[in-house]
Amino acid sequence: MHLRIKICGVTTPADAHAAAMLGADAIGLNFHPGSPRCVAGSVASAILRGLPPFVEAVAVFVEQPPAVVAAVLRDLGRVHTVQMHGKLSAEVDYAPFRFLPAFAVRGPDDLSAIDAFLEALRARASLPVAVLVDGHAPGQHGGTGRTAPWELLASFRPAVPLVLAGGLTPDNVAEAVRVVRPYAVDVASGVESAPGKKDAGKVRAFIENARGAARERAP
Repeated sequence: MHLRIKICGVTTPADAHAAAMLGADAIGLNFHPGSPRCVAGSVASAILRGLPPFVEAVAVFVEQPPAVVAAVLRDLGRVHTVQMHGKLSAEVDYAPFRFLPAFAVRGPDDLSAIDAFLEALRARASLPVAVLVDGHAPGQHGGTGRTAPWELLASFRPAVPLVLAGGLTPDNVAEAVRVVRPYAVDVASGVESAPGKKDAGKVRAFIENARGAARERAP
């Protein structure tokens, strides 16, 4: 299986293009005002104009209703997937966008909550495209550098593909892939020289190490 890789918190067209050329399948555009990686609509438009074909752009929000999401993304055109952090409700519908809910995980109860959330969405015939599992940091939503509990996730098989985030770096992503065996990995701070500024060398090493570990696990 091809391990998907998302470089999140991209803030410049140059960083987005470099990530794509180095092999990323997706980039993340952060629209949460509390994040140092937040981008304005004009910057997001410039990033999307320079993004090569077949590389997906994912919009990242925290606890925003569908109307706000639609207003932010209305003029961008190329964004089809919404990644939502914070308190989530199975009653909220983000259509026509694909939905990627994000969960901060500390222990087994958090995994049970994910399963219950997915079952509620299944009952409405609206399962998300995947579920993102992040490290837990009180009061923060992604980009914290906190790792998720890999050993706990090793046996976790949700009803949709699993995207592993949280504290991943070029140095530890191979082990994370071997243990968790995720569908995709997602990195922000782990490939930066400063918040919001990606380091091409770290991006290259992250992608090479993640894909190398994925090839090792292939049958």
